[in-house]
Amino acid sequence: MKIALNATALLSPLTGIGQYTYHLAKGLQALPEVELDLFYGSYWNEELRNSPVIGIAVIKYLLKLITPNSYSVGRFLQQRNFTSGVLSNRPEVYHEPNFLAFKFNGPSVITVHDLSWIRFPHTHPVERVRAMDTYFEQGLRRAALILTDSEFVKRELMAVFGIQAERIKPVLLGVEPLFHPRTAEDTRSVLARHDLVHGQYLLAVGTLEPRKNLQVALRAYMQLPQQVRKRFPLVLVGMKGWRTSELEKQIAPLVRAGEVRQIGYLPREELAMVIAGALTLIYPSIYEGFGLPPLEAMACGVPVIASDISSLPEVVGDTGLLINPHDDTALAEVIQKLIMDTDLRRQLSQKALTRSAEFTWDKCVTKTVDVYRQALQGG
Repeated sequence: MKIALNATALLSPLTGIGQYTYHLAKGLQALPEVELDLFYGSYWNEELRNSPVIGIAVIKYLLKLITPNSYSVGRFLQQRNFTSGVLSNRPEVYHEPNFLAFKFNGPSVITVHDLSWIRFPHTHPVERVRAMDTYFEQGLRRAALILTDSEFVKRELMAVFGIQAERIKPVLLGVEPLFHPRTAEDTRSVLARHDLVHGQYLLAVGTLEPRKNLQVALRAYMQLPQQVRKRFPLVLVGMKGWRTSELEKQIAPLVRAGEVRQIGYLPREELAMVIAGALTLIYPSIYEGFGLPPLEAMACGVPVIASDISSLPEVVGDTGLLINPHDDTALAEVIQKLIMDTDLRRQLSQKALTRSAEFTWDKCVTKTVDVYRQALQGG
């Protein structure tokens, strides 16, 4: 089976969609029955990238400054390159793992991770919302079958676009073996670089952008007693996103006081150590199609505090504490409870390890290949 996969998400530092694309492609390449061609925007290749293009963010920014309608121009050029490669490679199925499918004369599969730009457009850059509104639905309608990361997103597609249930195939994501429990000795060297102590900090992971709702986490954290904040700093891991000016104003005095540590984007190996050393992961996102950071924390045996909405209850289940993402007082109370209750942390940790073992990339790849076969058979 010859598959074309859009791999342009691998050109940038890997966040959720990039991780999905990478692990899916890696799994597909390991299957003898699959021949995989990867599209990188300006060229095709069979080689799987494992590092982003250096300076890609600066390049994109400069292109926006000097090119009117830069996204439309880039889209036109990528479609031309895509079509040229399709004519040469002749794939049987095209899989678009990142929302916006190119035109393809054959069966296509599209992965829809969420509908956040529709439900919460104010949390995205204007140009992104415009691009999604322009290109998304036409690719959705052309697709033979649609993958989602959760049952929640399936329901969203049915409600917003009227897609028939049988066309939508939820396939849960996985967690890589890199994320597993670590001892204080295991994490010592990495944590020392960030002036952290194993089990004595709270953690929030994700791109700094409005949908992650970090302002509520910060307000909750400020309600903790000062002596607790001094002992348990709040560590923010993730690259800077968009519309962060108000959040940065909120963070600045806490950083100066040493109560908040802003680390930025971390390589995967280092991220796994920082997650494994945390007392808890705080994830009050207002909307998620899946939520990889909670799953990665669960695989490390770290209790999760997460929102009780969207897809997060599907992932976390009864292994963490679910809260209203708009109630900072309730979040503060739950954080304090986890800090004080060692037995509760131990119980949640064991549950998390058991549940996280159900989520594997091998399962994700196997079920995705099944969907390719269905698409080839006419959906």
